[in-house]
Amino acid sequence: MPGLVSVKTPPDAPPPRITVPEPRPEPPTTPVPRPKPPSPSPSSRSKATPSPTQSRNKKPPPDFTDASLDNPDLGPFLLKLARDTIASGEGPSKALDYAIRASKSFERCAAAEAEPSLDYAMSLHVLAAIYCSLGKFEEAVPALEKAISVPDVTRGADHALAKFSGYMQLGDTCSMLGQVDRSIGCYEEGLKIQIEALGETDPRVGETCRYLAEAHVQAMQFDKAEELCKKTLEIHRAHSEPASLEESADRRLMALICEAKGDYEAALEHLVLASMAMIANGQDNEVAAIDVSIGNIYLSLCRFDEAIFSYQKALTVFKSSKGDNHPSVASVFVRLADLYHRTGKLRESKSYCENALRIYARPVPGTTAEEIAGGLTEISAIYESVDEPEEALKLLQRAMKLLEDKPGQQSTIAGIEARMGVMFYMVGRYEEARSSFESAIAKLRASGERKSAFFGVVLNQMGLACVQLFKIDEAAELFEEARAILEQECGPCHQDTLGVYSNLAATYDAMGRVADAIEILEHVLKLREEQLGIANPDFEDEKNRLAELLKEAGRARNRKAKSLENLIDPNSRRTKKEATKRWPGLGFRI
Repeated sequence: MPGLVSVKTPPDAPPPRITVPEPRPEPPTTPVPRPKPPSPSPSSRSKATPSPTQSRNKKPPPDFTDASLDNPDLGPFLLKLARDTIASGEGPSKALDYAIRASKSFERCAAAEAEPSLDYAMSLHVLAAIYCSLGKFEEAVPALEKAISVPDVTRGADHALAKFSGYMQLGDTCSMLGQVDRSIGCYEEGLKIQIEALGETDPRVGETCRYLAEAHVQAMQFDKAEELCKKTLEIHRAHSEPASLEESADRRLMALICEAKGDYEAALEHLVLASMAMIANGQDNEVAAIDVSIGNIYLSLCRFDEAIFSYQKALTVFKSSKGDNHPSVASVFVRLADLYHRTGKLRESKSYCENALRIYARPVPGTTAEEIAGGLTEISAIYESVDEPEEALKLLQRAMKLLEDKPGQQSTIAGIEARMGVMFYMVGRYEEARSSFESAIAKLRASGERKSAFFGVVLNQMGLACVQLFKIDEAAELFEEARAILEQECGPCHQDTLGVYSNLAATYDAMGRVADAIEILEHVLKLREEQLGIANPDFEDEKNRLAELLKEAGRARNRKAKSLENLIDPNSRRTKKEATKRWPGLGFRI
């Protein structure tokens, strides 16, 4: 798409310049899935310094009145001015004015002719691209929506591909705004139009299928992503040479999907085939990147020696080709730190963490904020697991500060805030934990992830923080919403779902809703007895809690609600006689 930073653009790519597309749009190509890059900033573009002679001879910009916009020659001229303005380094603000005037001129001429104008649609694409380069994504959306409405697909392939281009560009823009569901919907509409125009086996359709698969991966919709990626592989095998770069990119994406679904052997097979293709094409750095992914699979399979070998191979290549202080080197250090932590070698693990942090503290030019933030987040997880929550919190705060001004990072920031909430909870800072969870939930709702399992887990965590703050009614609402989501996404027998059941039962009991608490605990015990078995230690705890509730319910129907303070803290103030009649603890599951 012209001048628009794709959500799938590799992080080491230079900021793209805004280009005015040719009169006929072509489908986009899709690189290997990587984290989203930052939106290009006008201040990052180099500005050409005109010579004194050029300054003296420079003419003032022409003034176009509304009446002149009816001239059919004005639109192309203004569009050329917009192109020349950007090419001269004068910045996109002046180009934006020319593009707005050009789109108005094309619109008037199209209305006079009563025919759909591809030039008008293309001018709107350019206008939207300039808006995006200025970070004004909200303003770009109406322009693209209008551009989509202009072409008539019944008029031939040119109109169909113009509409396709509009949908894809709108999808990218919505993605940068964090509107994941709408973004995927736009990509799907674009794919339908492209298939109708080009056929299902066209190589360009394969590129769009992979593009859409990457979007589904980012939305953690792995089944749909796998289906699209398989289709992409079939198309590329039919149109490309064996062991092509396109097939290698497809297999790396398929490996990512298989790993996410827990099918590590299949992921390893795809990565080995991708590595062989990259070796055949002389792509040493890409081979090293695949070696890191292979090491991750070996680590998941607990094949630690093979994982170390893969990581060390990649480390040698990255150091020789990119230097000792490149973020790629730091990323391998982080993986080695995680490996040694899992094998109990904490000294080696901490040493690799410190080496990675030194690189992130002084990044080489060209390092993106996303790369650094991702590394800091991974290191924080290691510090968290070795019971250093304060240090983990500092790293998460640094990561969030790097991303807070970056468009398209709402979901990533929400994940960091959720992690920070867990850290705050662990150190007893419950009000800060609740605030972090609340902010994360708001971002996830806005980005369309309100139905994901991760969203349900965050709701559960916020409910626990509310319990600690004695906001019992709010906690009950959060647990109820989490239960509905996790039942749908994970099923009733999943550990996360069972944990929410237990928390909700305890909350209902604290509110005096004994019948509801009994109903939930009976449901949980039935699931464990009939499907999960009773060997789990939680079974006896839940059985005892249910027996106590039934006893109390039979003794007094209008039982007074339990004190939340007593339920949370087994050592809180109460008499010895009372203590023998109540649960030893509330039984909340984190």
